[in-house]
Amino acid sequence: MQTSVSALLLELGIILAALSVLGALARRFTLSPVPLYLLAGLAIGEGGIAPVPAASDFVETGAAIGVVLLLLTLGLEFSLTEFTASLRRHVPSALVDLVLNAVPGAVAGWLLGLDGIGILALAGATYISSSGIVARLLADLGRLGNRETPAILSVLVMEDFAMAAYLPLLSVLAAGGPWWQAALGVLIALGAMFAAFTASYRWGHHLGRLLAHPDAEQLLLRVLGLTLIVAALAELIHASAAVGAFLVGLTLTGETAARSRAVLSPLRDLFAAVFFLAIGLSVSPDELLPLLPAALALAAVTTVTKLITGRYAAWRDQVGRRGQLRAGTALIARGEFSVVIIGLVGTMHDSLAPLVTAYVFALAITGPILTRFAGALAPGEPQRTATTVRHRDSHQ
Repeated sequence: MQTSVSALLLELGIILAALSVLGALARRFTLSPVPLYLLAGLAIGEGGIAPVPAASDFVETGAAIGVVLLLLTLGLEFSLTEFTASLRRHVPSALVDLVLNAVPGAVAGWLLGLDGIGILALAGATYISSSGIVARLLADLGRLGNRETPAILSVLVMEDFAMAAYLPLLSVLAAGGPWWQAALGVLIALGAMFAAFTASYRWGHHLGRLLAHPDAEQLLLRVLGLTLIVAALAELIHASAAVGAFLVGLTLTGETAARSRAVLSPLRDLFAAVFFLAIGLSVSPDELLPLLPAALALAAVTTVTKLITGRYAAWRDQVGRRGQLRAGTALIARGEFSVVIIGLVGTMHDSLAPLVTAYVFALAITGPILTRFAGALAPGEPQRTATTVRHRDSHQ
């Protein structure tokens, strides 16, 4: 017992020190540290150069907390009223996103000779962007206040809504269940998500008063505790824990939201780093090489389709060309959901898991790099300030 605790503490200490060095290196060149964290995870994963068996369980648990905190703090930047209006405006964007990004995966699955379930799984893996990576990029690059950001978030949330229907369907079909059971799972998940959004919209303003407390420790415990409960309930209905956390953040307004951001930010940064590390940790380098050419070809196609999706969504918000480009590159990265999809059906198809693993890893690294160089605000280009909007809404 003593030896295992010592090994855990030693490995965690080394991991955090290494992440600190990588983060400092990335920021020296004004880059997001996400690609370096992913490569670090690859180095310490199974088959890597420095495996960390004692710390792997902690990293897996911390990763789940990390994506919840990323989306919670992202939600704290925006008002529920404004975001709901943005969702309604971006239904066409969601349809464009679905068609452009699911079809390449379905076609690739058909060309590879996969069965219907395999085709459905690969279509989902190419469709869904990584909410966790995108949230961190927007914060790292100082783009939370940009005019294109509501369009990006609307697309992400609608993707997560689609996952609420998709994952129950895929899990039942992969397990050999009947169609009616899959349909029932979809209806339950969508109904629960709609009820949660409605409750948040109608009565969410009471939440801030319930959670507010002058003591920072009490505020942290209350907000984080509620967020984890909501995230767990979302997972139980095969919805996204990230959407549950995002909803909690949206419902908090005014001083409560501002103080919550302050107390949660250090915790978010810690567990976000663990989240990106875990994506790399889940990958074996030996699995990447055989199907890397096919994965890169698929990545190239879906990089273009996500660029088109983001540009279209930002165009609907009357954002200029630079903002459209930033929106498109922000959506490129794939991550946690694609890994979950493969976990449901990967054992059924020998080639599917390594293909999607290589695909996700390629886009999780190149997406942030492309986003960084997509272009800064042009001189005189207006910037939307989410904090100002939230402050205004809290006094209406």
